[in-house]
Amino acid sequence: MGGGGGELRYEISQNAYIKLVLHSLKHKTSAVNGVFVGSSCDDGVQIIDSVPLFHNHLGLLPPLEISLIMIEEYYGARDLGIVGYFHANERSDDVELGNVAKNIGDHIYRYFPQAAILLLDNKKLEALPKGKDRLPVMQLYTRDASKNWKLAGSDGGCQLTTKEPAANAVLLDYISSKKWEDVVDFDDHLDDITKDWLNPELFK
Repeated sequence: MGGGGGELRYEISQNAYIKLVLHSLKHKTSAVNGVFVGSSCDDGVQIIDSVPLFHNHLGLLPPLEISLIMIEEYYGARDLGIVGYFHANERSDDVELGNVAKNIGDHIYRYFPQAAILLLDNKKLEALPKGKDRLPVMQLYTRDASKNWKLAGSDGGCQLTTKEPAANAVLLDYISSKKWEDVVDFDDHLDDITKDWLNPELFK
């Protein structure tokens, strides 16, 4: 793995990336969260998939623990594990990493020390149609030596990349066709257990 804690590189698949951005767009007036699934590689972490979790009661421990156990069982059979956490704040102009996100990030970090937190950056998301930026519309947070979550510096963009260069173009296409309606999170599953929330093929 890369040295220095903050030097790790995170590569996120198009499917994992799009699923959680669309999850946040489906619930624009609520905070939402999810986890990333993947594995460590030579110089960082490969994020293979993502699982949308909640748009209600993000901080409640019992449903969180149940969902994480189910995710670990499902993806563990595929030789993948939880490698990070995603959070979108309730207010679109809020770019601060709150305590709920930090606490869940800490929990994942205990089991996967290369874990990262990705926070949706609505300014980058809103600017997408106007430019050709290939960087993810997320802020990267990693744990520093004092075990605090720290925003990656000005070079943070090169620490977090999408595996597929056209991911943002595909995301814009999906936004225009309202593909967020296809996203099912754990809250939806609890309301109707016939809804499949563990769906690796959703946007492949």
